[in-house]
Amino acid sequence: MKHIATRGSAFALGDFEQIVLLAMVRLGPDAYGATIRREIEARTGRELAISAVYITLDRLENKGFVKSRVGDPTPQRGGRRRKHFALLPAGQRAITQVCRTFSQMVEGLGLT
Repeated sequence: MKHIATRGSAFALGDFEQIVLLAMVRLGPDAYGATIRREIEARTGRELAISAVYITLDRLENKGFVKSRVGDPTPQRGGRRRKHFALLPAGQRAITQVCRTFSQMVEGLGLT
């Protein structure tokens, strides 16, 4: 059952959900699991199981923050289809609020 994101729901985002949303912002509307995984690994130095990315994307879709679509089959993938993910307005609002809150919390601490 799909949950509709409501005001204040950004605080219901886990750390990894936030990282996945940030990777999606960087990658744009044609992001898919492997590119999201590579983006996170490159920026965090953390190795990820692709299943962790897809489980998180499914959770974010159920929360109403992202949507998925299945692309056309490609010869490079042996005729298999790729599942693409796009950030929805609720997801953009959620990650914007998380970033805003984090910036306010670290302001003046001399940590950045």
